[in-house]
Amino acid sequence: MAPKRPNFLIMMADDLGFSDLGCYGAEIKTPNLDRLADEGLRMSDYHVAAACSPTRSMLLSGTDNHIAGLGVMHEHKSMDPDRWTGPGSEGYLNFDIAALPEVLSDNGYWNCMVGKWHLGLRDDTIPSARGFHKSLSVLPGSCNHFGWEPAWDQVVQGQNFNPARVPRIYVKDGHKEANITNSAEGWFSSTSYAQRMIEYFESRTEEEKEQPFFAYLAFSAPHWPLQCTAEDRDAYRGVYDAGPDALRETRLKQLIKAGIVQPNATAYPVVTNHPRWEDMDDATRKFSARSMEVYAGMVTSMDRAAGMVLRYLEKIGELDNTFVIFQSDNGAEGASKESKGVMDDFTMDINRYYDNSYENLGNHNSFCWYGPRWAAAATAPHRMYKGYCTEGGIRVPCVIRYPPLTQAAPGTVSHAFATCMDIMPTFLELAAARHPNPSPSHPRATAPYRDRRVFGMRGKSWVSYLSDRTPSSASSDHEMNAIHGYDDPAVGWEIYNRAGLRFGRWKINHMQSDTATGTGQWQLYDLSMDQGETNDLANEQPEKLAELIEKWKQYQEETGTVFGPALKYGQRHPLPDPLPIGTDYVMDNLAWIHLGVGKRLGDEGKAIPSPRKAY
Repeated sequence: MAPKRPNFLIMMADDLGFSDLGCYGAEIKTPNLDRLADEGLRMSDYHVAAACSPTRSMLLSGTDNHIAGLGVMHEHKSMDPDRWTGPGSEGYLNFDIAALPEVLSDNGYWNCMVGKWHLGLRDDTIPSARGFHKSLSVLPGSCNHFGWEPAWDQVVQGQNFNPARVPRIYVKDGHKEANITNSAEGWFSSTSYAQRMIEYFESRTEEEKEQPFFAYLAFSAPHWPLQCTAEDRDAYRGVYDAGPDALRETRLKQLIKAGIVQPNATAYPVVTNHPRWEDMDDATRKFSARSMEVYAGMVTSMDRAAGMVLRYLEKIGELDNTFVIFQSDNGAEGASKESKGVMDDFTMDINRYYDNSYENLGNHNSFCWYGPRWAAAATAPHRMYKGYCTEGGIRVPCVIRYPPLTQAAPGTVSHAFATCMDIMPTFLELAAARHPNPSPSHPRATAPYRDRRVFGMRGKSWVSYLSDRTPSSASSDHEMNAIHGYDDPAVGWEIYNRAGLRFGRWKINHMQSDTATGTGQWQLYDLSMDQGETNDLANEQPEKLAELIEKWKQYQEETGTVFGPALKYGQRHPLPDPLPIGTDYVMDNLAWIHLGVGKRLGDEGKAIPSPRKAY
């Protein structure tokens, strides 16, 4: 009898910072994920995109987001529609790639997905159309974690309202009533997602139970709005009263002690116009610390939900045959209320529709986030946070467990440079499943798949590395390049006039010069000695800089990356008719408000037609 093929489980957090798990040095209680790390492997040099949907497209395609359709996020396309007109800028997971669940389904896998999708709103771009047999999905990028929405006014274009930023939830088949008591027994995103995934496992037919499975549990926590039960929030009362700088220092010491970052790691200075802790008045500090308490409570509740699924798989005897990955989708969220043009209307709407009094923070009808200084504590020693191609925006926690490959050295830390593009090739190798374009003759070569042609994968399988791995130090060049070596293409990142490129231990960054973080020129860093990107070597090593800039140009050519000016927030351009849901972000949300609370996707997962003509 042939050996049973492995199952796969991906659990993804939303906006979780690098050091926000106990196993990465946090004071936040995450016993289930800590156990996963004790029995598996933590990665210290694991990279994603700088924002949510680009990462998800890379994860499910095995290639760069600029190839997979998320060269621009759906939310931002209408800000500059003339800029993003070519392939790779669709704003959804396009059909130029073979999606991981599609290929696994072709090879006999049963697939289910619960949680945040953020890869398309149209009928042909939702999870059930991309290879998942069962799915309950939050289609846009954020939602109220208690399933609640205010009684929105009937709005039309031109009114002083910011529909692109309101919380909303579209789901397929069945949504519980909103949890307006903030009860642990009522609807809460993390818990309810885990419960639904377990229901999907239990409802499989006998034939489906014989199939290997791929399960994708995409938490929407701890993305704003920061919300959790009072019990989870109050478990951290007083923990953050010393402020974010003190937390940053403590976290960094714990990361060094755990061997996750270099012993001599120097944290990049906090760059923000947000006031320092010592300059805040008592009331502001109290509110800020409370927001962080809510955040910590969200992470603990997410850990509890992850534990529910892991224990269920253990109960049915499938855990040890399941390759489990837990990761974040990008760095910590560093948005600030003081960000002019980005948060102005957003803040106005929150003040109008929510109760952000101190006593109510974290409840169903509150809407807060914690700001850039807490984010900098979570990403240290790395530079900046979500939305930046510096290490703070793209280096995230990743824990894996698969006894056939990780039991030789459980509880250790891998310092190999790896990316979320590597997941698909790793899974396909373990599943003995062939990608439809396994060996393209050149990076832009396509091959037939189903009724279309698709690109190959840019990621690298981890199977050989994990099979032969021996623990090494963070500064080891051999360990750092064990997956992506000097014979492989460079790995690039780009998001709205911010860019980065990694080749071995070398990294270049580019940011616009009209900010406190950018120079308008390429900067060069040796990450083997400088994880915090504090020492720009561009002037000292001009030849190495020139080499990486040439690799950046090659990366642009291979991926179709459009590298242009920064976004102008608040500036949107109308897109032409017709506008079904999934085409224009602003109109989608106007349609949502017009249709009213509770009118979501039907049981068949069909998208609601857009009432575009009503406006």
